Amino acid sequence: MSSRWSTRKVVTVSIHVLVWILFFSYPHLLRPIFNNNAPASQQKLSGIYYLFFLNNLLRMILFYFNAYFLVPKLAYQKKILAYLLSLVVALAILFAGDRLFFSLFITNGAYHVWNFFVFNLPFFFFIVIVSTAYRVLWDRMEENRLRKERETENLKTELSFLRSQVSPHFMFNVLNNMVALARKKSDDLEPSLIKLSQLLRYMLYETGEDKVLLEKEVEYLQSYIDLQKQRFGKNVAIHTCFSILEKGHTIEPMLLIPFVENAFKHGTGLLTDATIEVKLAVKDGVLFFEVRNRYNGELAETKDKTSGIGLNNVRRRLELMYNQNHTLSFAKENGWFLVSLHLNLH
Repeated sequence: MSSRWSTRKVVTVSIHVLVWILFFSYPHLLRPIFNNNAPASQQKLSGIYYLFFLNNLLRMILFYFNAYFLVPKLAYQKKILAYLLSLVVALAILFAGDRLFFSLFITNGAYHVWNFFVFNLPFFFFIVIVSTAYRVLWDRMEENRLRKERETENLKTELSFLRSQVSPHFMFNVLNNMVALARKKSDDLEPSLIKLSQLLRYMLYETGEDKVLLEKEVEYLQSYIDLQKQRFGKNVAIHTCFSILEKGHTIEPMLLIPFVENAFKHGTGLLTDATIEVKLAVKDGVLFFEVRNRYNGELAETKDKTSGIGLNNVRRRLELMYNQNHTLSFAKENGWFLVSLHLNLH
């Protein structure tokens, strides 16, 4: 952010310098080329050149004084009368400067007040209008930049909060698995604890980035399914098919696990033919992910406080991170609950 700000500052200063060089060069075009024996008329034009140059210096001061003091301190504060009086004082200073410079550099001519208003008043209003517009546009751009930064920070905060919701919800389910194995005094408890430690290592140390390799996420998904297989054994038929033909793609961490968690939560229990199918494939940079589970619509589901957290969570994360680059659908047909996700990984 600091580097971007510095670059933006350098560009702004460079534009200002270029504009003022062009502005100060204008009277130089009026200056004739003369030698030591130049007639008085050319000497007078040389004096006019210096008069223009010094008046432009005062106009430059007026530009920044109006942009950085009068507009923010008076105009923005709706002190219109004070602002107008300040402009009158600035015009008086320009008049005094013009008269002083004329007496210093135009020695063979009379000063006419009317000439000041004819030649300098349009410049005065032009400088005031341009500097005011510059300040208003600059402030509007800064306001938009800050608003976008706040929105970005808010999105980061919301994503961090959503991720923090995933981990406890997942851990509750996995610990329940461990309790079930411990009660059975199963030999699978030790390898399950080892697999759990691998999952925790992934959750703690590899999901802190905005994106993770898809292969890592699939490994995490497979480990979770393996734990569930150890828990349910032959009571639930679990079928998986992971096909990643394209390597190197990245994905939002822990994005797919809520769909699988939901399948195990609602696709097991009192079902006699409990079946869960998980398919994943990547083709042409698009992830195709599908989770199906048997369900019994006649059984009343007992919902706890965490019901719906997973799917609502992942919906929101998809909106924040992928917006128009994903398609998520749910369907119920012939005793199956189907979740289908198409995700553009580019």
